[in-house]
Amino acid sequence: MSSGSARRKANRIAVIAAMVAGTALPASAEMKPTLTFGGTTGLIDMPSGESQSDGTLSVVTAHFGPISRTTLSFQITPRLSGSFRYTGIRKWDDVLPSPLATNYDRSFDLRYQLFDEGRYMPGVVIGLQDVIGTGLMSGEYLAATKTLGKSVKVTAGLGWGRYGSYGSIGATGTRPAFDTGVGGTVRTGQWFRGDFAPFAGVEWQVNDKLGLKVEYSSDAYALESGSRKTFDRKSPYNFGVEYQVKPNLRVGAYYLYGSEVGLSAQIVLDPKVRPTGGMLTAGALPVKDRPSRAANAAAWSPLWITEESGKASMRSSLAKTLRRDGITLEAITFGLDRVEVRIRTPNGENSAQVIGRTARAMAATMPATVETFDIVPLERGVAVSKVVIRRSDLEDLEFAGAQDALIRQRAQILAVSNGLPPDALRTEGLYPKFNWGLAPYARTSLFDPENPLRIDVGLQLSASYAIAPGLLLSGSIGKKLTGNLGDSTRVSNSVLPHVRSDSNIYDREGDPSLNTLTLAWYGKPAPNLYSRVTVGYLERMFGGVSTELLWKKVDSRFALGAELNYVKQRDFDQLLGFQDYSVLTGHVSGYLDLGKGYSAQLDVGRYLAGDYGATLAIDREFANGWKVGAFATLTDVPFEDFGEGSFDKGIRLSIPFAWALGRPTEKAYNATIRPILRDGGARLSVDGRLYDTVRGYHETQLDAQWGRFWR
Repeated sequence: MSSGSARRKANRIAVIAAMVAGTALPASAEMKPTLTFGGTTGLIDMPSGESQSDGTLSVVTAHFGPISRTTLSFQITPRLSGSFRYTGIRKWDDVLPSPLATNYDRSFDLRYQLFDEGRYMPGVVIGLQDVIGTGLMSGEYLAATKTLGKSVKVTAGLGWGRYGSYGSIGATGTRPAFDTGVGGTVRTGQWFRGDFAPFAGVEWQVNDKLGLKVEYSSDAYALESGSRKTFDRKSPYNFGVEYQVKPNLRVGAYYLYGSEVGLSAQIVLDPKVRPTGGMLTAGALPVKDRPSRAANAAAWSPLWITEESGKASMRSSLAKTLRRDGITLEAITFGLDRVEVRIRTPNGENSAQVIGRTARAMAATMPATVETFDIVPLERGVAVSKVVIRRSDLEDLEFAGAQDALIRQRAQILAVSNGLPPDALRTEGLYPKFNWGLAPYARTSLFDPENPLRIDVGLQLSASYAIAPGLLLSGSIGKKLTGNLGDSTRVSNSVLPHVRSDSNIYDREGDPSLNTLTLAWYGKPAPNLYSRVTVGYLERMFGGVSTELLWKKVDSRFALGAELNYVKQRDFDQLLGFQDYSVLTGHVSGYLDLGKGYSAQLDVGRYLAGDYGATLAIDREFANGWKVGAFATLTDVPFEDFGEGSFDKGIRLSIPFAWALGRPTEKAYNATIRPILRDGGARLSVDGRLYDTVRGYHETQLDAQWGRFWR
């Protein structure tokens, strides 16, 4: 590189620095990290040396010229974040022949915070873009950011790949050419190889709503503005203005690369913060203190234990008190100084809060001689644990400092058998019980190159018939009202049995559809062993028999399960008929709670297409029910036979409606985001798998939620 060329590149970056030096620094609100066009923490098109707050989930949609990007990002840990991006580039075939007018590309990113910002030290991030994808967007970078005063941040960095394609100042070896192939592979040989180039930028937070950005970009857009000529890149400078509409919504307008106008919208959600500020539920009952023996000796009389009519009355009184919190009393066993209750818990509610409110209801209704409360939560009719609370601890600690920790130290969480004590009194009228509901549904199809977003909206009629504890008949019927899922004419080219890749045919022909119709039996053969047998139309594409066993101790972070299914493929109309294809499928599964909300699951076995392999999933779950995770499946299917994407992988997300609405509900938004849906690594979908069913009232989950015991 000539000295004149180097001076010109240095001068470009000096322009950015001059802007910082000449900027007034008015007092403003704390500057929070913002997001780029690519959905990662940064400036406009360049990354920064910052991270979002721990657990943050963001969605960014951004558009300039012929390029549109939609990115989902998650701050996995305080230092590690991941992103999934879907990019569409229009005018792709205007110069070179291509089968598509718009080129669509999927990519995954990873970023790691090497150093936090200090008094003198900038924050430093290392990042990998398009780490698993076609490689069209691949790049690596080191970025550093320093806050100046209260309202200005300056960023500088070095980039490789795309980020090293304009204004290179050196090289670290030769960057291997990428071979797109079927995509989905990791190209470690490219990382931090080839030309590297500087980038820089400044962000000025004018006030708590308005922000300004300017940057020098090191991305030459060699494909887009070069060989494909989709737009004219005239300048490396980008300028932007952003406005904070609401705490979780930010919009922006930009002038990019000397030729294009851009727009973006950034939605940022913190799972730890409810939009409503808290649950809009009735307040908890105060703890009813017992009178002293001296003041009321009759209240401590043991004679009540012999009066059967009095017990029935207390059962009714307790059941009524529990109903105010949505808790159903299934059975109660009386002892002079110890009472056991078995409760059906409200789905979607905090488990520790359910235990706390049950204990207070017992304190309000049980005779003074009862000192120990045994609370047994039931899930799908199965007893999952026994929480032992001493009544005197409730009375002593209600207004004590550090009351959450103190009551947890004195409470016990124990294993319990499923059988009722012989002298238990059941609540009448609970079985058999019929329930039904009618609700809207929305089903989507993502990343089809013909139409990246398809959606059907309709109504779903659901019904269940609880025959006895643990024995449930249930089903659902769907009727589409509007949508375009059935418009897809894509023909599967899979060489494997079409266990998933014909989903568009199911969408087209299944209206109305029998989504599920099953008889499920849940049991507990031993205190630490759970069982499930489900028979019927298990999901929209398969029906048959699904069996499962799970070993899990109430105080263990580890669980081991086994599932065996014999299923047959359903007709495309999703009514009562079946096709010829059938398969024996099943897995051995290991579950490990890693602490601090993180968990891992490893499934090893046979999948729906007859392939053998394993799936590894890592999830992060928050106390309010939010769950974000990622998974990858590798089987004995060669990448070329699997097809586009090479292997099954994706992101799964569960957002409880209770978080958004501020009131208890069992409903949740569940989504699995796959780069592409293929047949390899496909697993049967069955409602009510045991691990998630039983663990909510085991020790690790209760401990994670124990802060709501007194609420």
